[in-house]
Amino acid sequence: MDIIQIIALALMQGLTEFLPISSSAHLILLPIIANWQDQGLAFDVAVHVGTLAAVIIYFRATLRSLIKDWLGSVCVRKTVGDSRLAWAVLIGTIPVGLAGLLLGDYIEVYLRSPLVIAATTIIFGLLLGWADWQGKQQRTEHQLTWQDVLIVGLAQAVALIPGTSRSGITMTAGLILGLNRNAAARFSFLLSIPVIFLAGGLKTIDLIQAATATDWFALIAGAGLSAVSAYLCIHLFLKLLEKIGMWPFVIYRLLLGAILVWLFI
Repeated sequence: MDIIQIIALALMQGLTEFLPISSSAHLILLPIIANWQDQGLAFDVAVHVGTLAAVIIYFRATLRSLIKDWLGSVCVRKTVGDSRLAWAVLIGTIPVGLAGLLLGDYIEVYLRSPLVIAATTIIFGLLLGWADWQGKQQRTEHQLTWQDVLIVGLAQAVALIPGTSRSGITMTAGLILGLNRNAAARFSFLLSIPVIFLAGGLKTIDLIQAATATDWFALIAGAGLSAVSAYLCIHLFLKLLEKIGMWPFVIYRLLLGAILVWLFI
């Protein structure tokens, strides 16, 4: 990999992982449009490690509280502080984990085409816009019911289809359920931690089994750039979300989907 490819893909992963515009779609499309060779499994693992580090560092205080209260709730077998939210993150991860194990190979083979990405980009972009427009936006992530958590978790499983956007579909579900924008985004970001960890772990296992040569400069640079860009993205997104809403991302998705239809139909 040359330096331009490393920078472009790492920044793309960092900037799109937490925005409601689908990082997987951009990582699939960029090499196709730029006519680059596939970046390889090792680089994918590295940039995912970078984004995981970014979200853990950004929410480090929240995570300390969630872990402490979750452990306390396990010991005393009742709700302790923020343990309910910690359980919500764990339970909300189950659907995507099961879907990934059952359907991952099928999705990898049949659903990574540009036209599938175009369709999901447009359809779920419109759904995000509708949710942002119609949602009551009166609740926080601490007020989620277990039924709400299951709905958001099932929505996250749909994001295995490229172009859907994991953050986009979980924020959409949160808004439909009445969460305010920042609450929907925060819960989405917390849900991303076990998902990115599991996805990165599976890729790491595949990487170990593949036993290919390692370009350590590309991996370290990719992880670092994706971490910095992801951290800044999370910070700016949460800071500006109440002011700008979801519609800039909806418009971007519609334009991207239209361009993909024009290029690949």
